[in-house]
Amino acid sequence: MKRSQIIFLLFGVVLIVVLFSLPMVVVENNEEEGMAVEEGDLGSTFSDPQHNSSLTPEAKEAITRLKGEMEVEEDKEKFATFADSTARVFAESGKLDSAAYYYGLAADNVPNLSNLERAGNAYYEAFGFAMDEGKTSRLASKTRAYLNKVLEEDPSRLDLKTKVAMTYVSSANPMQGITMLRDILEQEPTNEEALFNMGVLSMQTGQYKRAAERFEDLVKHHPDNIQGQFYLGVSYFESNQKNKAKKHFEALRQLTEDEQILTGVENYLERL
Repeated sequence: MKRSQIIFLLFGVVLIVVLFSLPMVVVENNEEEGMAVEEGDLGSTFSDPQHNSSLTPEAKEAITRLKGEMEVEEDKEKFATFADSTARVFAESGKLDSAAYYYGLAADNVPNLSNLERAGNAYYEAFGFAMDEGKTSRLASKTRAYLNKVLEEDPSRLDLKTKVAMTYVSSANPMQGITMLRDILEQEPTNEEALFNMGVLSMQTGQYKRAAERFEDLVKHHPDNIQGQFYLGVSYFESNQKNKAKKHFEALRQLTEDEQILTGVENYLERL
């Protein structure tokens, strides 16, 4: 996650301090109006997002050169190589939607599993930071289009299935995503991403006891997941398990040096 890859929640001042301190990239898509994205459509339905005004001179020069190569290149393999290189420049500059667009072009021209996965992951990352509802929906749809192609060939990729599930959770049909996450946990009860996201979703709906159970499972099998550790303490606090919350937050002090997480911990401890 993303993510992840991960979609976070905001719970009061403490979580605002913690979560908004995480690396954020504003997604600015100059997409063509009225351009619907159909499931399974891997065509280039987005116009080229332009971020040139905020790129370094070196990045601008590299992108101009690579786009020039693409304009005259007829060989699909070489075109995909140039598109991939362009995407990497945008990704290094933190321009997630532009990176996704060019990774998508590479996958469209050479649709092997590696390219499809790279494009799907890039769109998922951009999806995770998009603020506008319409953009979020279109980025989610593109994520599913590419990642589902990989899942058709390799259904065992539960990491990718988790990402697809999360794109549905924020859609008009959230139960489809929740059902997918439950299916993942039936196949792999210790799946880190699925446990984390199910815990977050339980928090979102105010089911803090259930959230605590999810996060307990998460940190039992993945103790290094510090965000999960923090949310477990929050879930204890919000479900009125104050003794557990205090003990957990005190222990969490020893598990991380992240200043923002520790600030959140101290704020909760002051409230106990």
